[in-house]
Amino acid sequence: MMVALFCSCSLKLGVATARQLPSYPPIISSYKHNSPQRSPEWHQTLAFHALAGTLSFGLLLASPPPSLSLQSPSLQSPTTQFCLEDEGVVEEVAPESVTNEGIVEEAWEIVNDSFLDAGRHRWSPDMWLQKREDILSSSIPTRSKAHDVIRRMLASLGDPYTRFLSPSEFSKMARYDVTGIGVNLREIPDDNGAIKVKVLGIILDGPAHSAGVRQGDEVLSVNGVEIKGKSAFEVSSLLQGPKETFVTIEVKHGNCGPVQSFKVQRQITARTPVFYRLEPVENGAASVGYIRLKEFNALARKDLVIAMKHLQDSGASYFVLDLRDNLGGLVQAGIEAAKLFLNEGDTVTYTVGRDPQFQRTIVAENAPLVTAPAIVLVNNRTASASEIVATALHDNCRAVLVGDRTFGKGLIQSVFELHDGSGVVVTVGKYVTPNHMDINGNGVEPDFPRIPAWSAVTKHLSDCNMQRKG
Repeated sequence: MMVALFCSCSLKLGVATARQLPSYPPIISSYKHNSPQRSPEWHQTLAFHALAGTLSFGLLLASPPPSLSLQSPSLQSPTTQFCLEDEGVVEEVAPESVTNEGIVEEAWEIVNDSFLDAGRHRWSPDMWLQKREDILSSSIPTRSKAHDVIRRMLASLGDPYTRFLSPSEFSKMARYDVTGIGVNLREIPDDNGAIKVKVLGIILDGPAHSAGVRQGDEVLSVNGVEIKGKSAFEVSSLLQGPKETFVTIEVKHGNCGPVQSFKVQRQITARTPVFYRLEPVENGAASVGYIRLKEFNALARKDLVIAMKHLQDSGASYFVLDLRDNLGGLVQAGIEAAKLFLNEGDTVTYTVGRDPQFQRTIVAENAPLVTAPAIVLVNNRTASASEIVATALHDNCRAVLVGDRTFGKGLIQSVFELHDGSGVVVTVGKYVTPNHMDINGNGVEPDFPRIPAWSAVTKHLSDCNMQRKG
């Protein structure tokens, strides 16, 4: 199973995308390969079938909710093959059937196919091949020994974010559910190129499962709102709500199964990370809309829209977005938040990696929600998704940055499950700002150390746009 996590700073699971689609969906998705002895094309197969949401990953530990388990959809008879699911269905291998050497080789292959050396320069194909030969030249007597070998093997890369996860550690990571009803959503293109949102994973005996939702179901509507054209991230946000309240979800079972509607009680909820207020400018001639964004969770974009609209309707002429001490969260939430300030076609960020799936340009698709001049407050604990937002607004001349240099965490990690239930976290890519600056290890230097006069902000943004057009 692979879970891709984008650019990280709070240990919340979710993720990134493992194949090229119009947008990054949220949460975990997984695809378990059927043998530890894989062909050279195993990672391509994994990438095609594994699609996950984006999360930040690294500095904070979160208390995750119950475990997401995957059920294998039952196959229909050969006479109805046109109704088969478009995801691959693979039998799982029992942990005891996997050799210790097989587990080590599995971890080795993941690094061989996906690892991005983000500056330590300790990885090369020849070096890694020699590492494999050295490790597998002798038998590995116990599973504990195999795990120790993997730890040392990953440590030799010199990457602090690439590491081994014991089965218990992996289980904790795989339990993060941001929908509140215990499902994992995934975007699937149909034959016509349209996007469907399907249930990839589901918590056994969780709220959705108990109500009748099953893996492979296509989500059609949430509380009567059709989800056609919406991303998995947007659908996940629609499912969110206060704990113990109910949400109605309409699904279609399989590709040609019946359509059913289920009333599901929410079990887990995200708290709003948005605090906002209207403040007068010193001379009283205008007002400033102040928005404090503590983290990027499943409610961030939705509540940010509410705050921005309310402040704008109340007469805000300027905006302050406070990202100080915001260590990240769901990276997709950060990307969606940045788009609220950007013009259609503006670049939010670039992703770079060895695998083509991590070589992407992410752009805003719509007009901005507000066009007023803005300040983004940052400090040395502004990290990950927050740095993506700050640089997206800065490089597109939509805001000036004020405060201290940011943390500098712009890597993409993927989490891969091994066949004995353990896992490896591997750096597979990094983020680059619209102005092609590498965030990781560098951070972002603000334009001003202290809040300037709004006239200075307006002039700075005007000069920025002139240079951009020139």
